[in-house]
Amino acid sequence: MTFSCFLPTFADQRPGVSNEVGLPLLASGLSAKGVAMSDQPVRTTNSHPENASAIEAPVPLIDIHEQYLELAEEIREAIGRVCDSGRFVLGPDVEELEASIADYCDAKYALGCGSGSDALILALLALEIGSGDEVILPSYTFFATAGAVWQVGATPVFCDIDPDTYLMDAESVAAKVTSKTKAIIPVHLYGQCVEMEPLWRLASEHHIAIIEDAAQAIGAEYRGRRAGVLGDIACFSFYPTKNLGGFGDGGMITTDDPILAERLRLLRVHGMKPRYYHKIVGINSRLDSIQAAVLNIKMPHLERWTRMRLTNAMRYQSLFFECGLDQILKLPEVAPDRRHVWNQYIVAVPDGKRDALRAHLAKHKIGSEIYYPVPVHKQECFNDLETAQVDLPITDEAALSTIALPIFPELKPVQQWQVVSAIAEFFQVKAPTKPAVPETLKGPNFLKFPTRAISDKKTF
Repeated sequence: MTFSCFLPTFADQRPGVSNEVGLPLLASGLSAKGVAMSDQPVRTTNSHPENASAIEAPVPLIDIHEQYLELAEEIREAIGRVCDSGRFVLGPDVEELEASIADYCDAKYALGCGSGSDALILALLALEIGSGDEVILPSYTFFATAGAVWQVGATPVFCDIDPDTYLMDAESVAAKVTSKTKAIIPVHLYGQCVEMEPLWRLASEHHIAIIEDAAQAIGAEYRGRRAGVLGDIACFSFYPTKNLGGFGDGGMITTDDPILAERLRLLRVHGMKPRYYHKIVGINSRLDSIQAAVLNIKMPHLERWTRMRLTNAMRYQSLFFECGLDQILKLPEVAPDRRHVWNQYIVAVPDGKRDALRAHLAKHKIGSEIYYPVPVHKQECFNDLETAQVDLPITDEAALSTIALPIFPELKPVQQWQVVSAIAEFFQVKAPTKPAVPETLKGPNFLKFPTRAISDKKTF
């Protein structure tokens, strides 16, 4: 199984720290500290006076700085040890992280690489997928999923998604299978696993490999099994905004197949073994020791951060239900037998009002993002690709209506109240009750209203 990397795309071009594709982290108002906020002035008019107090401090889309402050001393010490050792590429820190990820995912092998995008490319190379081959994947994903297929010379074939979860639709996949199909890439988007059972049947019947794109889904589960062991190879990303994020680019590949594992080890170092003797042609994609050292410090906290994300998701549900916004917005759906890890909290906005709502949130200095505004099959670079000339209505609708709200672990109850109150103002409904500070009710016990979208305790 493999997972792809879903690197966030940003529209702004202000100077700042660059992501994998050279776009600045300051987009959507990400500050140099990783705090997302708009530059727009705060709105002072309000059709519902009870909502006015929602206009308070900015609410970032993502705040990676607060997490760093919690672990700053340990991280600095870990980086210092790497500097003192002089071992900056692969080495013991990477081996430690590989062992931790393998254990966490219940996989036999985990191999670090340069990025989540590279993880996808390496997975395809390991499976010897190339020219003349087809790979089925959703169009509603970050570009790297399709880009990796193109990079190895294969043809991306785009399928539609489920309207409730935004995940790969198995019936759409089945309709795309041909004699040229060599792999399926289920993308565990936003932190929730794809429905895998029908894909397993398809893969078995047609002798097709499954590569999990789990870039946004470390710790997610399907029927009690973790992302990372649901296919032949799986690919993870450690981009800073991921649930387990490093201080730059980094990726990981998991598999239970010893032959694939050995091939992946060769491919990430130009196919070299021993030194300067090349058995196959690979690429240069090795995980840096400094990234691994940072991730090793963060790894023991991942489950706690995941629980905090779940608490935030449930609190959103309670707030949205309290003011009736569940009847206006389409709230996230957690499918049966899943553990959702909430890399993103996505709502769909009706009647073409998504962009207007986003502008309204920006005026309140509330961060948001659109993942993803243009489906991959409609990207300019694929204009001449025959398999991109397809009708994917659910994908198109999701691209036009969905918006991501803040969901990072350290998000405070009052910040979530600000978010929901601003949305309530936009739709001219009464804001929810402002939470006490500090909040006295913890975890799921604070829920005051039933939830439809997050209801089955087995899914967490």
